[in-house]
Amino acid sequence: MPVKNQEKNFQHRPPVVAVVGHVDHGKTTLLDYIRKTNVATKEVGGITQSTGAYEIEHSSTSSGQAHKITFIDTPGHEAFSLMRARGAAAADLAILVVAADEGIKPQTTEAIGILKSTETPFIVAITKIDKPNANIDKVKNELQSAEVLLEGYGGDVSWHGVSGVSGEGVNELLDLIVLTGEVAGLTFDPEAKARGFVIESRKENRRGIIAHLVLKDGVLKAGENIATPSASGKIKILEDFLGHRAKELWPSAPALVVGFEKLPRAGEEFTVGKTNTPQVKITPAPKTAAPKRGKPLNFRVILKADTTGSLEAMEALLKNLVEIGEASVGEISDSDVNFAKSTKSVIVGFNVLPGKSAARLADAQRVKIITSSIIYKVADAVSEMLKAEEEEKIKGSLEVMAVFSIARARKTIGGKVSEGVLRVGNNVEIERNTAAPDGGEPRPEAGREVVGKGKITNLQRDKEDAREVPQGNECGLVVETPVNIEVGDTLKVV
Repeated sequence: MPVKNQEKNFQHRPPVVAVVGHVDHGKTTLLDYIRKTNVATKEVGGITQSTGAYEIEHSSTSSGQAHKITFIDTPGHEAFSLMRARGAAAADLAILVVAADEGIKPQTTEAIGILKSTETPFIVAITKIDKPNANIDKVKNELQSAEVLLEGYGGDVSWHGVSGVSGEGVNELLDLIVLTGEVAGLTFDPEAKARGFVIESRKENRRGIIAHLVLKDGVLKAGENIATPSASGKIKILEDFLGHRAKELWPSAPALVVGFEKLPRAGEEFTVGKTNTPQVKITPAPKTAAPKRGKPLNFRVILKADTTGSLEAMEALLKNLVEIGEASVGEISDSDVNFAKSTKSVIVGFNVLPGKSAARLADAQRVKIITSSIIYKVADAVSEMLKAEEEEKIKGSLEVMAVFSIARARKTIGGKVSEGVLRVGNNVEIERNTAAPDGGEPRPEAGREVVGKGKITNLQRDKEDAREVPQGNECGLVVETPVNIEVGDTLKVV
């Protein structure tokens, strides 16, 4: 809850505003217009994939007075739900963005739930009102169904229609934010210990651990000790959100801090000075522990990401698909490759790449590395690998029902796929019942033996060429083999 101005040394502070909503509903485009920057076109895949904090200065339309506002831009993709929740919890108020041409979507509903659970006051921005198929009334009705009652529609939730492209309605929206912040009576004590929230953290080779913070109280100064429940250190470098060095920053300024001894967890509260903040021991998941599923997982991965928030999103996205052996922030290193080799794991990286040495080592050790700067493409690549592995495990077999040609090395036969899938290019073993010594009926107790090997060069199903034939279907096929194939033989994929 906002701190009320009850002490004479308390001063007004700008509002910290979280921008939340569904992916591709115009959150970043709106902030681009506000910040007069071009972040949206630089975002890989067209979506915000990390939580950023930005400070702007807005001149009130009515009074002309300048007001500062800090925005927290949160990712809209479903994989980043934890980051959205942290953004809302750290903010004084939020803007719920809903596109006029699409209405409420899954992440819109999730964002509404987060705002209500954190009791964060919010304003609705109906974006993309310049689109030909924009339908503001439809959005209002859908919000009403979601129990978001707008002003003029039986409720007190303020709203405004905006366009991040033309700028229509943006100044009025900013006026509304300033007014809401003033009504909330947001203040800070300049003599108090600086405190706020960790928005994100990452590790750089050159500067070490970097934490992105939003200051909520006190004055943050370079050289001070700083601590969260999971990490501590000393502020060696203090920068504003533009990357400019600063000796001190005042609320509600976004800050970049270099000096933590280990990565603080995104979403934690930080304080400065000599504190008695308990150091929480973060116990990593056992490297051999697999998530609980209906069947055991045999596919193990090592996760790497650029930030702690992205790493959490990766874990949430993949935990029900694979066994996560280890997860850490930073570029893919030699030790990651060696660990992957020893545990028969695949390295999966988001927004990180292997160093030159690690790339050479992975190639030499035949360690698979999957990397992407788009999180859903990482998940797609892992799913494709899982599918390929499952298909590899299903060894197809066929019971030979007819032999049409046994000319030299090419045998044309017919049969029924009794297990798995047969594909063009499969290598097969030819199994046959062991015959009685006198050439009589096969003896079942004598079992089967491999009489030769071959390769499937052609498949036909319903007299049409086919790349594969699944279990339960009859087919014709050509097998390259020097061995004569007989009716009753079994071809097994190897």
